[in-house]
Amino acid sequence: MNNKVPFHSADILLPKSGFEKWACIACDQFTSQREYWERAYEIVGDAPSALKLVFPEVYLEDGDAPSRIAKINRSMEQYLNDDLFREYRDAMVLVERRLSDGRVRRGLVGAFRLEDYSFEKGAKPLIRPTEGTVLSRIPPRVNIRRDAALELPHIMVLMDDRDREIIEKIDTAKLEKLYDFELMLGGGHIAGWLLDKNSQSLVMTKLEKLYEKSGVDGDRLLFAVGDGNHSLATAKAAAEISGTEQSRFALAELVNIHDEAIDFEPIYRVLFNVDVRDFLAKLKAAFTFAEGKRVDYMSLEEEGSVYVNGLESDVLQQFIDDYIEANPTAQVDYIHGIEATKKLAMSPNAIGFIYGGISKSELFDYVRENGILPRKTFSIGHAEDKRYYVEARKIR
Repeated sequence: MNNKVPFHSADILLPKSGFEKWACIACDQFTSQREYWERAYEIVGDAPSALKLVFPEVYLEDGDAPSRIAKINRSMEQYLNDDLFREYRDAMVLVERRLSDGRVRRGLVGAFRLEDYSFEKGAKPLIRPTEGTVLSRIPPRVNIRRDAALELPHIMVLMDDRDREIIEKIDTAKLEKLYDFELMLGGGHIAGWLLDKNSQSLVMTKLEKLYEKSGVDGDRLLFAVGDGNHSLATAKAAAEISGTEQSRFALAELVNIHDEAIDFEPIYRVLFNVDVRDFLAKLKAAFTFAEGKRVDYMSLEEEGSVYVNGLESDVLQQFIDDYIEANPTAQVDYIHGIEATKKLAMSPNAIGFIYGGISKSELFDYVRENGILPRKTFSIGHAEDKRYYVEARKIR
């Protein structure tokens, strides 16, 4: 096992059949659109599915978390007892995901060593979050993971391989294909190959070279969490409770930030339960600039723009946080996609915001120089293009 690079092979589980109903989108998507999840449950029906092993965040506030978690844990045990999976020992899986626009994103599924990850302010580990971690979001997720027999990854970890020497150079021609199928509900297509030992060795050798370029000792930035930071933080918190060897790692997908199919999409904001006219009066009083970075707002009452100095999501989030502190009945949700944001903003007592954001070429330099970005600053692609649960791993 390489001690420098905190990425390793893992014992990976895949269902023996039924991939089309098995794979479902990450649990932190469509958090204000129950109809998406209801449709997913209709599609799955009685079939075995990753959907039955995760807790979609749209349901977190329903008040039935203990019973849902117990059901999830029972399903995990049942699937293991029913011999549903085929296990690939000491494995890495190359993933090719055809997105909704036809482009193909490549990634490499393996295990990340959690001792080399930290979300603590000021920490400079090899694996760093790119956005702020909301500590209140971790305990509910630890409750889900604490007694779980399996983990299913929606975490995407980025590397800064500018020369495209690692994932892009893997030749699938001689690799065993593990799956190849259409994803439900507009998710596109996905295929996966099992890396042979020679391919694994080449990957690790090249990652060691990337490590040497990643900075100086004590301040190396090798990997940056692109999606699923709270899931990675939860894995670390749960590992400190369980202390097992399996819990020292978290399964995730490694992606090159310079992959041509990687797009950074701003994550937009929609506020609910607000007095829109009062909110707009305060917004306009706070931002009187005639130029700068434009933030568009929309509601049933009014549409318009204000200009801010600084990163839009940062400045706007600070304003929203202050407003909610003074108006605790107000709520904010973080939305992927312009059309979804506009639709939700046209609800009564709601207001939405659309703006630009940070580019992917700026990310690693920004994190090195400034630390983490504000929470929910960017997303990798549209909601439908987020990672689907396919692979699994035993964690106890």
